[in-house]
Amino acid sequence: MVEKTHIIEELKQLSKVLKLTVCFEQFQTIAERSEKESRSHIEFLHELLSRECEQRHQKRIASLIKAAKLPRDKLLSDFDITRIPGLAPSQVLNLAGGDFIDQYGNVLIFGNPGTGKSHLGIALAREWCQLGRKIRFFTAANLTQQLLQAKAQLRLAQFIKQLDRFEVLVIDDISYLPFDKSETDVLFMLLSERYEMRSLLITSNLPFSKWDSIFKDQMTANAAIDRLVHHAVILELNASSYRAECAKKRQSAPALGKDTAPSGMPARNTNDKEGNMT
Repeated sequence: MVEKTHIIEELKQLSKVLKLTVCFEQFQTIAERSEKESRSHIEFLHELLSRECEQRHQKRIASLIKAAKLPRDKLLSDFDITRIPGLAPSQVLNLAGGDFIDQYGNVLIFGNPGTGKSHLGIALAREWCQLGRKIRFFTAANLTQQLLQAKAQLRLAQFIKQLDRFEVLVIDDISYLPFDKSETDVLFMLLSERYEMRSLLITSNLPFSKWDSIFKDQMTANAAIDRLVHHAVILELNASSYRAECAKKRQSAPALGKDTAPSGMPARNTNDKEGNMT
């Protein structure tokens, strides 16, 4: 018994040195159960290492989601595709698989406010994190300010290089705020540097025909569009505003409970995170 106790302590120390957290915490419990169930040493080792790998995988996914800086907890399963005419579930699921990332493709999501562009962008980003992809979310306004700050500090090229480590940059609401020329210049530089090198997901309220109002001149707008669409999947969310639908529903049925939702949609509290769709 003394020898067995000594071996157990040594195993704990070895697991700690090798940073095998699950082995350190669970090997004795799994070993005792394996003995009772007359399982082989190979079966015991397989379960132990499988648990170790699973925990490491979950930690990595949690780290990737944290690094992505997603602003809200949006899930693809909560996105009601049936609200969007012409949007095929298979197309969204194919994008969630992330194969386009290896071809340095882009995803461009257009639609009026409230149609779910941000929700879909965030949900897809989360799916890609689950696959082990490195993603980073920015609002267009925040990204351009960081680019401008880097330029002012003479490290714009360095900052853009740092963004290369992210396989997909999500740029949300690129048309939400008016940009001046200094902002659009650095934004165009970023788009150009990532062309056929890394992927982008961009959401916009404005169709391409109005992007000259973003980039201030038709030539720059055309050059930006040309780079973005060359290897792109374009999703058009042609639907009414989800928030407007909820407001109308509340007005027409004031006696209904908080969890009542428009027909065909799962019931949700009207104050829940889904109200943030843009």
